[in-house]
Amino acid sequence: MTRKRVYKVIFFNQGKIYEVFAKQVTQGGLFGFIEIEGLIFGERSGLLVDPAEDRLKTEFDGVKRTYVPLHAVVRIDEVEKEGTAKILQGDNITPFPLHIYSPGGDTGKP
Repeated sequence: MTRKRVYKVIFFNQGKIYEVFAKQVTQGGLFGFIEIEGLIFGERSGLLVDPAEDRLKTEFDGVKRTYVPLHAVVRIDEVEKEGTAKILQGDNITPFPLHIYSPGGDTGKP
């Protein structure tokens, strides 16, 4: 029996930290982006609804795959099973500035 892979991806988005679970994470076709496909959200029970996960589910409703800038990704883990997707406050965290291209381009001069 093959084990299904589940990935936990933590990334910055508009000053908040998103923690989502997905079936597939790859280096996307867009340079400098990580492709996250098959987002997994917990099943709703009639008695208990997690507002944070419900907000994420609404935000990503109808999204087949999403592309996250490489510099926004904090961590990607392959986990045994999915957990609860959530949004955390990122008040004390500043992403490291990353420039893939140097300003002004490469002139070929040393």
